Amino acid sequence: MSQTFTPIDSDWPVQVKTPGSHDWERTAARWLRDLLPARYAGYSTLTRHHILLARHAQLQLQQEMRTVRVALQTCRAELPTLGVSDQIIESTIRLYAVELEQLNRLARGVRLITEALLAGSHAQRRRSAV
Repeated sequence: MSQTFTPIDSDWPVQVKTPGSHDWERTAARWLRDLLPARYAGYSTLTRHHILLARHAQLQLQQEMRTVRVALQTCRAELPTLGVSDQIIESTIRLYAVELEQLNRLARGVRLITEALLAGSHAQRRRSAV
């Protein structure tokens, strides 16, 4: 009896089919590729090995979150020296806060997909060992 991973988390990306359903890995790979800069689509190692794609997407999001945090933390000190008005600075801070939440949500989705890919990989290995 094989187990299927059922995402019950609200962070599961709506663009990705439920694990175990027909073609779910293809939809997961497409969603993960969309998180990366376009130039990564040319790397066949990433596009053929979904777990590597998921790992790289997670690393990419972590780096983006670090960048947004630095930008957020330095807004009030650095933007006035560039001649940016207080109103625009406040708007920029809100923008970065929204972006950070979006990146966190995407990272949670990548983690869920990674778990599902790993669960499927482990189940596949168990079946081939029998």
